[in-house]
Amino acid sequence: MALFEQIINTHSSFLGTLRHSFLDEDRKTALQNFELKGFPTKKDEEYKYTNLKEITEKEYNFFPTEEHNISKEQLDALHLGEENFDRIVFINGKLHKEFSKISIGNAEFLSFGYALNDSAHKEAFDQYFNTIANRDLAFTNLNSAYCNFGFFLRVPKNVVIEKPIHIFYLSQNQNENTFYNTRNLLIIEEGAKVEIIESHHNLDESFVLTNSVTEIFTYQNAKTDWHKLQNDSDTSYLVDHTFAKQERDSLTTVNTFSFGGKLVRNNLDFIHNGENINSFMNGITIIGKDQLVDHHTAVHHNTPNCESYQNYKGIYKDKSHGVFNGKVFVNKIAQKTNAYQQNNNILLDEGATIDTKPQLEIFADDVKCSHGCTVGQLNEDAMFYLRARGISKKEARALLLYAFANDAMQNIDIEPLKVKVSKLLAEKLVVNMEF
Repeated sequence: MALFEQIINTHSSFLGTLRHSFLDEDRKTALQNFELKGFPTKKDEEYKYTNLKEITEKEYNFFPTEEHNISKEQLDALHLGEENFDRIVFINGKLHKEFSKISIGNAEFLSFGYALNDSAHKEAFDQYFNTIANRDLAFTNLNSAYCNFGFFLRVPKNVVIEKPIHIFYLSQNQNENTFYNTRNLLIIEEGAKVEIIESHHNLDESFVLTNSVTEIFTYQNAKTDWHKLQNDSDTSYLVDHTFAKQERDSLTTVNTFSFGGKLVRNNLDFIHNGENINSFMNGITIIGKDQLVDHHTAVHHNTPNCESYQNYKGIYKDKSHGVFNGKVFVNKIAQKTNAYQQNNNILLDEGATIDTKPQLEIFADDVKCSHGCTVGQLNEDAMFYLRARGISKKEARALLLYAFANDAMQNIDIEPLKVKVSKLLAEKLVVNMEF
């Protein structure tokens, strides 16, 4: 049975596993919308370069077993040298407090499943849940129909969360392919600040499909940083949608570091709802074999005097395939908009490919907007310069590639994360470098 039929046939059983939830009717409506649309195909413009058949023709278990045998040593190996960080550990969809370290007592943190069944949070869900997520998309409807894993976090007014929070999603001890629908809801009130790192890890040889939707609300004078560290196994599929709505004088950053996973699709939507907003999107992709990473970004400049910055770097080896589709929309009232969008790529092997399409749709006349993309190979003159100074070909190539990707890491404020990304770059480039 293909995944589409499984989704339709399993929903009643899924609802039967839940405690009473005020979202049950919304779930049924979302499933109906998904059934009408089905999965996107290559005939859809937004999936023109990404074939989902590898994912959708497999069968999956919708009810992962909770038992696991993950040790503290295994979990420590995934850390970033983050002894002082807070960490939230989900294993097979369930929050495990014994592996977590939560010191954010002045903020409201709950697992998503718990929040769904707590009547005290109904008002918050009515106000925020599914209000900025695009309900016309197949995967967001699918997530709304099946979501039960993930977290809810509200940071009150003027509260600064000093420690970064690392969210781990681990899957282990599953005997068959497993399907997770994770949902995150983040509310950062006026003057508050938070930094989050998100990573997914499949520790089995069977396949895992994760369909993740995150909604971020950043209020006036607040700051939100979300770092996606994607370095999963070759038996992992990830489809991620992140929607970020910003109010006046706020700053939101989403950094996406894609180093692993069989197929990864990242969708980013930024929505401006006030003046003097700053939005930053940075990405580094380095993949090989037959991996595919697809970045789709959109910034909706709806108000004047705002800025957005997109900088995506890609390095592709073997027969890997990259996609970048970036859009900037400037409303006719969004005068004095400053928008920058750049996608630069290096193909290291003949079989590697990249499809890139930066786009601008501008309806205002007093703006400063630019976009561009490059695709090429390493500079031979630079290689010769390094080789002439006694540096081996392998190390010279790694140095040039590291320098190429490095500027996409400049706004990482978390030093252990910056070191981790640097080490992953060196590891993927198969070279020893000290940081």
